[in-house]
Amino acid sequence: MIEPMGLPRDAVSVLFNLPGYRVVEAIEEVNDAGDRVRRVVVEAEDEEVGCPSCGVLSSRVHQWSAQRVRDIPVAGAVEVVWRKRRLVCAESACARRTFTEHTDQVPVRARTTGRLLEAVLAAVTGAGRAVSEVASAHGVSWWTVQAVVNAAAALHDQESLPVVRRLGIDEHRYRSVRFFRDPASGAWRRYEPWMTTFVDLDTGRLLGLADGRDSQGVRGWLAARPQSWRDQVQVVAIDPSAAFRKALREQLPRAAVSVDAFHLVKLAGDMLTQVRQRLAQQTKGRRGRAIDASWAHRRLLLRAGDTLTKAGLARLRDTFRRDDPTDELGAAWGIKEQLRRLLKTASLDGAHTEKMRLGVLVTAADMPETDRLWNTVCAWWPEIEVPIVTGVTNARTEAANTSIKHIKRTGRGFRNENHYRARILLASAARSAA
Repeated sequence: MIEPMGLPRDAVSVLFNLPGYRVVEAIEEVNDAGDRVRRVVVEAEDEEVGCPSCGVLSSRVHQWSAQRVRDIPVAGAVEVVWRKRRLVCAESACARRTFTEHTDQVPVRARTTGRLLEAVLAAVTGAGRAVSEVASAHGVSWWTVQAVVNAAAALHDQESLPVVRRLGIDEHRYRSVRFFRDPASGAWRRYEPWMTTFVDLDTGRLLGLADGRDSQGVRGWLAARPQSWRDQVQVVAIDPSAAFRKALREQLPRAAVSVDAFHLVKLAGDMLTQVRQRLAQQTKGRRGRAIDASWAHRRLLLRAGDTLTKAGLARLRDTFRRDDPTDELGAAWGIKEQLRRLLKTASLDGAHTEKMRLGVLVTAADMPETDRLWNTVCAWWPEIEVPIVTGVTNARTEAANTSIKHIKRTGRGFRNENHYRARILLASAARSAA
């Protein structure tokens, strides 16, 4: 038989469910504005409280005071009043004559319950709601909610990073492009506020953010990590960025660098677009128009050839027949498809064979656009081989950047860099914990 310990809680206290408190009065009244207001008066359940100075328990009341406490809405807005005791210290030798009681839900000098702080933090980080919206819904100020987010972010920064074997690095734009006038020359300068994202590719957890997208930011973030942590990183996935590769060679010399195939295919698509635009200027003396088959089917040209339907292939052949008198557009399209076949190989031998075929096609095409693409492939060939062997891509880093964009849209942009970092890191930690 299980016997309850202590005094049983009444029904109202059970429904209100504020840990450590019991409801002594619940009333509804009309305020000066004519609105109905529900007021719940609570008292602490502990009869005896320890003195903060000497620790001796006391239950002797010196005086009562009423403190208004902000709490979560319970079936609507509720005004919570805590009948608070000031107790007399039972130890005669104690220098503190009286002291005020406090609880885990409402610590010393607090005016907000702990469960309200937990609720607003979960709403911001877990549900991805804007700070201003959460503050309005819970009846607190914007500063209160943001202070909770900042405090949680500070605790998050104190946590040690998990062991990471596969690291992803990518950049994203923190704010919109801005222009500033140079005070010395008077000329306008373009400024793009970028940030670099670091992600654990095994779990998708966002590990940190660094200012800029150059080697200095990546080098500084990695240098701040312990050497033992850096030694455990085996593979790093990046886009074809020479700045990132330079920093990785300095800070992670034993880690293999993997260049993401998506960005290489994007470079091939850009090459094809440049060829199409050059041919339009050379053959027609103008930009492409809707009456031009190559311009009308410009997106079809960028589609993967092995995903086209019979109708799509027929339109593609018709485009080359009608709007490619020099056969350069078809050659560029074939080089783009050959690069895709190279990146889809499952072995290094197959990759080297496809690379030789790509080189033959580039030589036969003899175009500056395809030559630049070939030089890029050759310059990054050691990094291209790594994903073929390991299968490591930057997909989770791109997913993290997508989540970051959602956070920016929810907040309608961020002006404070620290608030921006806090929202992103906490949101990622909440997803990883879930």
